[in-house]
Amino acid sequence: MKLIVVSAGLSSPSSTRLLADRLAAATLSHLDAEPEVIELRDLATEIAQHFVTGFPPARLAAALDAVAAADGLIAVTPVFAGSYSGLFKSFFDVIDKDALTGKPVLLGATGGTARHSLVTEHALRPLFTYLRALALPTAVYAASEDWGDEGLAQRVTRAGAELARFMAPATGDTAVDVDTAAAIAPRSLTGAITSVDPADGFAVVPFEQRLAALRAE
Repeated sequence: MKLIVVSAGLSSPSSTRLLADRLAAATLSHLDAEPEVIELRDLATEIAQHFVTGFPPARLAAALDAVAAADGLIAVTPVFAGSYSGLFKSFFDVIDKDALTGKPVLLGATGGTARHSLVTEHALRPLFTYLRALALPTAVYAASEDWGDEGLAQRVTRAGAELARFMAPATGDTAVDVDTAAAIAPRSLTGAITSVDPADGFAVVPFEQRLAALRAE
């Protein structure tokens, strides 16, 4: 099983790479997979050449092939001008249009302020939906003030468990799926994700009964 991590961070060290590494570690804690990290800043020149010539240089071709062959993908970008970075978008612009079809993708982003926290929903999720990837329900955004916060750690853990669960069926490894089922977001009786954990115990009150109680008041 292959897990590919795409990081669009530009500095070294990079908070974007740090988030990508934490998401990968959270996924691998539930799953036996071989990880590979693709640093887009190392491929910036090759990506530009591909746009001009129409042919990917060797290193870029290897990266594109790795993404296409992956069982799961983690994609993390810094926020530039309220959206994903140009380098991040350029990489996914040159990938084959069918390479991500049905592939589970864990979305992540980093920024200097919490005001950009919805970038995963208004920018990243539409991009990967267009590429027909399976963008996972939990995306992780990390602002500068989030590092060291328990809330970020919880979101990373939850997102990693989700990706592990969605990757497992692709290999037929049902044992991994069972092990991670409890760690993923709890689901209601209909299978929908819910904020209430059934393990804690809760009663489902029919809507008709709620209406009857209101009329009796």
